[in-house]
Amino acid sequence: MRLRSRIPALLAATLAVVSLAACSRAQEHTAAAPAATSPAAELRLGYFPNITHAPALIGVDQGFFAAELGSTKLTPQTFNAGPDEVGALLGGSLDAGFIGSSPAINAFAKSNGEAVRLIAGSTSAGAQLVTSPDITSPAQLKGRTIATPQLGNTQDVALKKWLAENGLEIGDGPDKVTVQNIDNPRTLDLFKQGQVAGGWLPEPWSSRLVDAGAKVLVDEKSLWPDGKFPTTVLIVRTEYLQQHPDTVQALLRGEQKAIDFATGQQDRAKTVTNEAIKKITNSSLSPAVLDRAFTELQFDSDPLAATFPQLSKDSVTAGATPTETNLQGFVDVTALNAVRTQAGQPTVDAAGLDKAQG
Repeated sequence: MRLRSRIPALLAATLAVVSLAACSRAQEHTAAAPAATSPAAELRLGYFPNITHAPALIGVDQGFFAAELGSTKLTPQTFNAGPDEVGALLGGSLDAGFIGSSPAINAFAKSNGEAVRLIAGSTSAGAQLVTSPDITSPAQLKGRTIATPQLGNTQDVALKKWLAENGLEIGDGPDKVTVQNIDNPRTLDLFKQGQVAGGWLPEPWSSRLVDAGAKVLVDEKSLWPDGKFPTTVLIVRTEYLQQHPDTVQALLRGEQKAIDFATGQQDRAKTVTNEAIKKITNSSLSPAVLDRAFTELQFDSDPLAATFPQLSKDSVTAGATPTETNLQGFVDVTALNAVRTQAGQPTVDAAGLDKAQG
């Protein structure tokens, strides 16, 4: 009888131990979870020394980002093309980056939809296929070499998709088009030397080739409804966005100020952008190139999210990716819409791409 009378007490003690252990594990789990530490101590921001990245160049040079970030240290880093910047983002050495649409999709795809989020646009249009004047039709590209900035970058995908749609095969030989991935400054040199027939290039490089005698064979604006397609967007590491939402919103406020500057004070914006490019590349743009480049571009923080499913298909057509990327969860414009509302701008649509993957 004494044994039976002790059973409830033993059960109660056991349950107490289990409960304490569960609480202990819950506390351990909570302790291990990343704490929200907003604002961040540092924001490492990537961008290119191109006119297509004018809002980034202006935002850094004019102190718009730094002013909005406050105590958060801004560490800028420049890249030549998107794939290198994707490597830095996925490797954790960069927190946010202005980047082309195709590399942005690739970053999302490579991380199985986890590592990055598209949080804003920056620049629309401003990319062209420019060639030597004797080339007036797609067929005349056979046996010629055309440059793009880097394998898998936005212009590389656009060119290869266009070639495929025009029945042109990529490769060596008189009946094929050779596509070479060349740094933009080198493309200009090789075009002047007659070693490449042209390139599908972003501004200011398409304008620089035009200044050197090239003609526009294809303006990418002609391939999109209303001439709008995302040339440069802003993406951020998902973990950074989750841990430092206030810092991300500060970055977007800085970008909005830079865009307002670029659109409202264009003459001054040209000068600031040109001087910023010179600081980075040791080479400035001629007034003619600068003027032409700015007329080819539109600056807006709307990422044009509805275009991304088509851009994902284009990557497959171009052979940059084997299958279309599931873009569900790719877009997060919550902070952007808050900033745009504060700035008196209309909110933007995520085109359903803000819904998480199932």
